[in-house]
Amino acid sequence: MDWTPADPRALARLRAALLDHYDRACRALPWRGEADPYRILVSEVMLQQTRVETVVPRYGQWLQRFPDLASLAGAHEDEVLKAWEGLGYYRRARNLHRAAQLARERPDGALPSSYAELRELPGLGEYTAGAVASIAFGEAVPAADGNVRRVLARLFDQPRPSASWLRDQAAALVHPDRPGDWNQALMELGATLCTPRAPRCAECPVAAWCAARAAGTEGERPERVRRPSPRRSVFALAVLHAGGRVLLERRPLGGLLAGMWALPEAEVGGAAEARSAAVGLASARDLDVSEDVRPLPACEHRFTHLHATYQPFAIAVSDPRARAGRDAAWVDARRPTRHALPVAQRRVLESFLQLEPTEVA
Repeated sequence: MDWTPADPRALARLRAALLDHYDRACRALPWRGEADPYRILVSEVMLQQTRVETVVPRYGQWLQRFPDLASLAGAHEDEVLKAWEGLGYYRRARNLHRAAQLARERPDGALPSSYAELRELPGLGEYTAGAVASIAFGEAVPAADGNVRRVLARLFDQPRPSASWLRDQAAALVHPDRPGDWNQALMELGATLCTPRAPRCAECPVAAWCAARAAGTEGERPERVRRPSPRRSVFALAVLHAGGRVLLERRPLGGLLAGMWALPEAEVGGAAEARSAAVGLASARDLDVSEDVRPLPACEHRFTHLHATYQPFAIAVSDPRARAGRDAAWVDARRPTRHALPVAQRRVLESFLQLEPTEVA
């Protein structure tokens, strides 16, 4: 079907077809139908770069701990990061926390209700601000995530949709009366039917309007962008333990895993250098190292631009003189800690606890 968003009748039929499908077949997700702007914001921030099935249980857990904007704004950052533990991309949690604090300072103590004002909050880019403004406040603005980009690239048979093209097309399509539902319907379509591989065009409610479907190019739209391979690095990791306690340190506020608690680490040239580097980490902290230095299973973790291989060693130390304080803490390895740890470091601690009890003591 040849059509353009400038044709009001064709656009009305397209909108009606997609919204009818959404009303009938959308997934039952815990944030669907939510009216509280804070809860909508939490769901959108969690869904950035994280799969829906991972977010669903964590969303409810988060709201139990921080049920409203005020409870999040008043929390300590360590509490926030601990509640976010396992979701990754911890900058999101810090930005969400800071956004709550800034909103609390407003005269009404609430989130701003316009797209323009939401964009001024930390961590709220075009997509997140558009999603909150449209879903929570009914503002007729687009919210174009990766799913929407793929849907529109196929709808208009656009091989390389630029950010400006996507912004313009999404804005031209947004439903003036149901903008929140419209944006969610586009996202839902991309997540369930208009998928990256093997799109289910026969079930698509807007297939009749799809230019790529008509041209037979739906499998090629949008063209895939080749991303550079992540840099590979090896890190020595020191599980410094004494009396059943291990040393955790807060990472610097800038850089990878900023402000997280972690085991002492050092980047090395290769696995062969890891043992001496790990022992050096103990000596650098004025800790007496015993003869008990045991290798633990290596583990890997992929960050956006880094593929890290951790070579951990359990190192018994005596007379620990490193005092616990703001940026260092000796914690009981056998008990849950209030300190938020990166995923790879939690795996290392789990392997440490597999040692014989006498070796952990």
